[in-house]
Amino acid sequence: MFIDTHAHLTFPEYKADLPEVIERSKQANVEAIVNIALDDEALAASLRMAEDYPGYVLNAYGLHPHDASTWTDGIAQRTRELAKANKIVALGEMGLDYHYKLSPIEEQKEVFRKLLQLSQELDLPAIIHSREASKDTLTILHEENQGKLKGVLHCFGGDMELGQQALDMGLMISFTGTVTFKKAEAVRQAVQQIPIERIMIETDCPFLAPQVYRGKRNEPAYVVEVAAKIAEVKGLSLEDVAARTTANARNFFEL
Repeated sequence: MFIDTHAHLTFPEYKADLPEVIERSKQANVEAIVNIALDDEALAASLRMAEDYPGYVLNAYGLHPHDASTWTDGIAQRTRELAKANKIVALGEMGLDYHYKLSPIEEQKEVFRKLLQLSQELDLPAIIHSREASKDTLTILHEENQGKLKGVLHCFGGDMELGQQALDMGLMISFTGTVTFKKAEAVRQAVQQIPIERIMIETDCPFLAPQVYRGKRNEPAYVVEVAAKIAEVKGLSLEDVAARTTANARNFFEL
C-alpha cells in the first residue's frame, strides 16, 4: 500500500473526473491521499471531499509562499478551529519560493515564521516548500524551532546541504515524480544518501507527472512510479519501499 502525502485535488484539472481519479488511486493500492488546500475555496472543497471519502482523503491547510502577501490573522484563527475539530492532519504547504517571487521575499519570510510557530502551537506537522531559497529556509527553520518542530521538505530537489541539515533537525524528506526525470540525477543521488526511514512519497499532482506520463496530468495513482524509482535507486523491493514509506507517513501524520 502507498500514501500520496501531497496532492492538490481541488484544482480545476480534476473537476470533470474526480471520482474516477480516486478509483484509479484505490486500484493502484494507494490507501490515503493528503490533499493540500491553499485558500478558503480550496479548503471548503477539500473538507467536502474528505466527507465524501472518509479516512481516504485527508486535509492539510496552509498558504503557499506565492500568496504570502494575502496573509491575514484570520488564516491563523481558521487553522486553530480546523485543528480543534480534527479536520486537518498538517499545516502547509508553507515556506519560501524565490523562483518567481510572486510575493515579496520579506513577506514570505514573515508568513513562513508565523506558520512554523502555529504548527508547533497546534502540535501539527509542517509541510515545507523551498525553491531556490535553501539558505533562508534553513535559517528560519533553525530560528523558529522551539524543540517541537515536526516537518517534511516536500518535493525535494536534491540540494543535500538543505537535506542534511533538515535531517539533522529531525525532518522528513518527500520525493515526487521528479525522481524519475532523465536529467534529475541530483535527486536520485539524494535518494541514495537519505535513509529510507526518513523518506515519504508524493505526487504534488496535478504537477510533475513521472517520466512515463510526462506532459499529462499527474494523479495520485502515479505515486507508485515514485516508489518504484526509489526502490530501483536504493536496491530495495517495491514492496519494501511501499511498506516503509507508508509507515513513515502514518507516523508523521499520526494516522
